[in-house]
This record gives sequence, C-alpha cells and structure tokens, in this order.
Amino acid sequence: QVQLVESGGGLVQPGGSLRLSCAASGSIFRFDIMNWYRQAPGKRRELVAGINKDGSANYVDSVKGRFTISRDNAKNTVYLQMNSLKPEDTAVYYCNADYMDSTYEVYDYWGQGTQVTVSS
Repeated sequence: QVQLVESGGGLVQPGGSLRLSCAASGSIFRFDIMNWYRQAPGKRRELVAGINKDGSANYVDSVKGRFTISRDNAKNTVYLQMNSLKPEDTAVYYCNADYMDSTYEVYDYWGQGTQVTVSS
C-alpha cells in the first residue's frame, strides 16, 4: 500500500515563500503523474499543479509564475515551491499520485494534507 506524507505547511506573511514536500513510501517512478491539490474552506478541491513521469509540468493559471512543482525520484519525493504567496493561497494542500497498470486499472493515492495559511 502506497503512503503519501505531506510536510512543509505553515503560517506565512503575504509575499513570503513555502516549500511543500510529499514523501512516498516507495518508488515514485511508477506514478504516471503526481499532483498537488488544494481546498480552501467552503470551496471545492482544485488542482494546483501536476508533474508527469517525463518531468513536464502544468499549473492552474492563478499560480503560474509563482509556484514550481518538481520531483526527485531518488528521494521518492515531490515538491511544491510556493513564492509570492497571497492570502487567497490559504488552503489545505494535498498530494496525489496516479498510475495505470498493464490491465488499464487506475490507482489513485492521496496524502492527509498540510495547512498553508497566508496572513499578516
């Protein structure tokens, strides 16, 4: 069973930076894509950024130019570097990983979430 454990959340002032980490219990190379989602109070969970096995990444428009997703296969860890943080970035951030096996069955894993609060 795969486990994903997020860390790095906290309280930061507007304009500050945080780096979130998502450590997997096994090799992340198996995953076709790894994502960061977030959910603010009273809002739907949204996809923030994703990184494919080949290293290509995509971002939601609201974080482009401020957030960077990366993966370190040797450390089985995915990161989300968040710069120029805004109050509207406040949310619980979740790590997600997906892969499809040879029978086309999709496996979907989630971490427990880490709180990010941007406030002065």
